[in-house]
Amino acid sequence: MRVLVIGSGAREHALLLALRRDPEVETLAVAPGNAGTAVIADQYDVDITSGDAVATLARRIGADLVVIGPEVPLVLGVADAVRGAGIACFGPSKDAARIEGSKSFAKDVMAAAGVRTATSEIVDNPAHLDGALDRFGPPAGDKAWVVKDDGLAAGKGVVVTADRSAARAHAAGLLDSGHPVLLESFLDGPEVSLFCVVDGEAVVPLLAAQDFKRVGDDDTGPNTGGMGAYAPLPWLPDAVVAQIVDEIVKPVAAELVARGSSFSGLLYAGLAITSRGPAVVEFNCRFGDPETQAVLALLETPLGQLLYSAAIGDLAGEPALQWRDGSAVTVVLAAENYPGRPRVGDVIVGSEADGVLHAGTSRREDGAIVSSGGRVLSIVGTGADLTAAREAAYALINSIRLPGSHFRGDIGLAAAEGRVSV
Repeated sequence: MRVLVIGSGAREHALLLALRRDPEVETLAVAPGNAGTAVIADQYDVDITSGDAVATLARRIGADLVVIGPEVPLVLGVADAVRGAGIACFGPSKDAARIEGSKSFAKDVMAAAGVRTATSEIVDNPAHLDGALDRFGPPAGDKAWVVKDDGLAAGKGVVVTADRSAARAHAAGLLDSGHPVLLESFLDGPEVSLFCVVDGEAVVPLLAAQDFKRVGDDDTGPNTGGMGAYAPLPWLPDAVVAQIVDEIVKPVAAELVARGSSFSGLLYAGLAITSRGPAVVEFNCRFGDPETQAVLALLETPLGQLLYSAAIGDLAGEPALQWRDGSAVTVVLAAENYPGRPRVGDVIVGSEADGVLHAGTSRREDGAIVSSGGRVLSIVGTGADLTAAREAAYALINSIRLPGSHFRGDIGLAAAEGRVSV
């Protein structure tokens, strides 16, 4: 099987490494990739937001399967163009990708499917903002206001705050930019990321993971695209995962089928395990980053065949997934000033070690690997348990040198110390 992976982050690096372990995968290609993926796959420069460009590349290199990593090309319909060219594609249609591209669409689907989620209200007129804020947040009994961009925001369009002025400023800024605002009630309890391979109404869950969005230790500072993750979750009972699949993911998949927007690809349920049970925070239409790096590090089932089966409509016939024992931890090394405008162009020392996945990197003409984005590397450690996996990840990240870089020191710490419960 010849596989083309679309994207340039550590998520795509993790996908390529997992695909390389599949004996059925003969050739790997990536577009556009980064300095790390160039070592393990043929690399091509292409506009990944153009369906025609991606389909043309896939035909030219004889790809049997295209795997689309980022959400933007999926929301723009690139998967439709690839399928239209007669090539199997792992990734939902433009219609189905609205589950991430439009939070109001996702809320409508969840309401029709009877899925628990936060109560919400869309605000598209500044004149209605203050009244809506009064209906949400601490005055309504919640711990905080939850203010979201209704569209794609790369994980940075959400503000959760007990400060009404901060909530209002974020919402007003979105409205001034022409973006509708979604206000939600606050959901208590620890958050969970559950990835499910979906083909119509067939659903195959992967390991549950937890990610860390805030830039600083103890969940301080602004939201980012994700600063780390770990899997599996020692505090989450298997029965709760089964409940999430049966009461949330399967009903949503069935509702999308009923609407003529059948989902084929990776459906990512972001959840809060509240005092009343699991509730949806958001849905995404693709593998999450950085959770993918931890989850795929533990997968023993051949990934290429799994994704290909979903892409051609044969997922229901796939055997149960097999996983390595133990835990995996991902820690993101970020550039100076991230999540603001990052400092780039600095030489990275130690980035070619095993367990280092590249994201914002490129190779200079002199051969040096330099930073080229905000989240520069994902460091993955594995071990017999969460404590051992943390030790491996942090030992590796402390051996890497990048001027001005920063990372969180508490990824998975609370769970390792038994301080997370449901």
